[in-house]
Amino acid sequence: MRLRSVLLGVVASLLLVVIALTVSARSFAALPSGVPAWLQAHVGDSDGQISQVVLERARALYLKKVAQGAVKNPCYFAMDATRPGDLGNGVLGRRYYVICEASQSFRAISSGHGGGRNLKGTVDFSNGRRCSKNFGNAMDSELTAGGAYMTREAKTSFKGFYRTGAKQDAAFLRTFIQFDGEGEAANARQRVIGGHAAQVLRGMCLRKNPDSSYADHDGFVPFGKLVEYAGGRSNGCTSWSPADAQQIISMVKDNPTTLYIYPESRDIAAVAAIRSQSGGRPYWNASCLKEIGAPKFWPRKTLEPMIAQYKKDHPAPPPQPLPICKGS
Repeated sequence: MRLRSVLLGVVASLLLVVIALTVSARSFAALPSGVPAWLQAHVGDSDGQISQVVLERARALYLKKVAQGAVKNPCYFAMDATRPGDLGNGVLGRRYYVICEASQSFRAISSGHGGGRNLKGTVDFSNGRRCSKNFGNAMDSELTAGGAYMTREAKTSFKGFYRTGAKQDAAFLRTFIQFDGEGEAANARQRVIGGHAAQVLRGMCLRKNPDSSYADHDGFVPFGKLVEYAGGRSNGCTSWSPADAQQIISMVKDNPTTLYIYPESRDIAAVAAIRSQSGGRPYWNASCLKEIGAPKFWPRKTLEPMIAQYKKDHPAPPPQPLPICKGS
């Protein structure tokens, strides 16, 4: 009787082990190949999460460049341009991702999307503040182009002075991280596509300041009002809040890494098509898709001739010198 009890106990224990191993194996199999569990915990379609396809492509690009020896940076970036940039009530959508697997760090921050343009009387490929409907890689289109990018050199340039307090001015120096793209994004350098703080000087004029190292030959310096547009649109670049820009630029200065921007033209074309096997649709942020109806990709071979013709038909006026600031 005692032997039978022992045998039953051993069989029960083995059965529990088999069940535990089966559950564990199923849990492991449920994870995408190679994606660590801590990172998989951040996957989802809610604000602050990263959608599955965006993570998989961004991670594959990063691991490929690491294997090639092109990247040694422990972190990589991704952006989901199908998500809303503005959630309303002053809240910005978090759709740009900073992923550092070695330190198990994941951050989701806001980022601008390309505003596009409305060539009145010709073609309208402009985007609203909240969602991006139009994408493309044409020169002078000011559109976001999805795909694979590498961060490159940092360029810091003087934009002018702005008022910080009573009779106190500061020089506005903005750093720009150049991107190099691949495939449809291969002309990123020619388009001057990169990343920078979402800040600009508006209402520019010239102020007398002959002692400044930035003064021109007549002793004037440019002066304007510093405007932050983190909740707005860019000219096709990736723009961040000043605080986030400072951190990101410090991460990639002299230490390049990868950036994957979703969607590519193939994703845009596939949104309206139904997958034959699953019956589901390719990934797109649901709220933005409902708002825009259907996205569109404008290839450069189609859009660039239209932009060139518009420029020919509507020549820009000759550049005018900046006015002298009142009270100067």
